[in-house]
Amino acid sequence: MTTDWPATYGVVLAGGLSRRMGGGDKPLIEIDGKTILERVLATLAGQCVGLVINANGDPARFSHFGRPVVGDDVPGFVGPLAGILAGLDWVALHAPQIEWMVSSPGDCPFLPGDLVARLHAERHRQRRALACAQSGEFRHPVAGLWPVACRQGLRAALTDEGLRKIEVFTGRHGVALAQWPTKPIDPFFNVNTPEDAVRAQAMARRGTAP
Repeated sequence: MTTDWPATYGVVLAGGLSRRMGGGDKPLIEIDGKTILERVLATLAGQCVGLVINANGDPARFSHFGRPVVGDDVPGFVGPLAGILAGLDWVALHAPQIEWMVSSPGDCPFLPGDLVARLHAERHRQRRALACAQSGEFRHPVAGLWPVACRQGLRAALTDEGLRKIEVFTGRHGVALAQWPTKPIDPFFNVNTPEDAVRAQAMARRGTAP
């Protein structure tokens, strides 16, 4: 893969508890004939040198996607930072030549095709250690760019300090914000409720979504 940005691995966070959906795996919801996870992986595949899925529980339910599945090793379902750490640890072990990882939510069916490029561009332009996405007035810290070298500091923050909020951790190190428009749709629209799934289905069928 030849790109204008450093080689970057990707982790898709698919291990949330989906309380507002009534449980189950949000990434396996179908939107216009494809699961959200299938859409996310397809979008990131052309941007990343490899992809891994972060999910807890039985990994077999994701086996047909043909990607490694890694669970949190910080106990207690402590949130997305644990999934990001799991991804960073996996990259450090299995692809030690890669210095960057992008994290993505597993419930956003319309992710932008320039996510990695724009995160890198803003990180470089703003001279920050990290980057995350923003659309309109809203930040999306789970859609972020991470140096693999930050994993030891992240582990200490999670296990020694009990830190849970992504933006507290990124604020310590400096985070660049990469902006996307919200029209015709917000590319970071996420499916949290059954009503969101209906809206996403309508957007996909109208052709207003990527």
